[in-house]
Amino acid sequence: MEINATIVRAKDVMQKKIVSVDGMATAKEAAAKMRSENVYALLVDKRNADDAWGILVYQDFIKGVMIPGRTSEEVNVYEIMSKPVITVPAEMDVRYVARLLYRAGIRRAPVEEKGELVGFISLSSLILDNELF
Repeated sequence: MEINATIVRAKDVMQKKIVSVDGMATAKEAAAKMRSENVYALLVDKRNADDAWGILVYQDFIKGVMIPGRTSEEVNVYEIMSKPVITVPAEMDVRYVARLLYRAGIRRAPVEEKGELVGFISLSSLILDNELF
């Protein structure tokens, strides 16, 4: 019996739009950027070539600004972001992407191809943008 299953890869279901923010930006500026760009996550720029990428998602605003009762003007991105980010290889089968994200307890991750970040993949895109469903 021959199985002719097409492999769906991370690059096939990723969102190609990457919006970045400086770590020194305020949470208010970052939220405004997310709103204007209509994105759910921001990539936090590296400070230098040896630095790691960071990521800022909605949950970071809740955990780092709202719950502690701080204002979005007094909190910088670097204080609430997650760093380093877990990246997903562009060629990875989405079944393994799902397992990786789920086990890591994250909802989205940048997609990496040849050392460059080329998009974002999320748990929702694995379901909604995938012909397996």
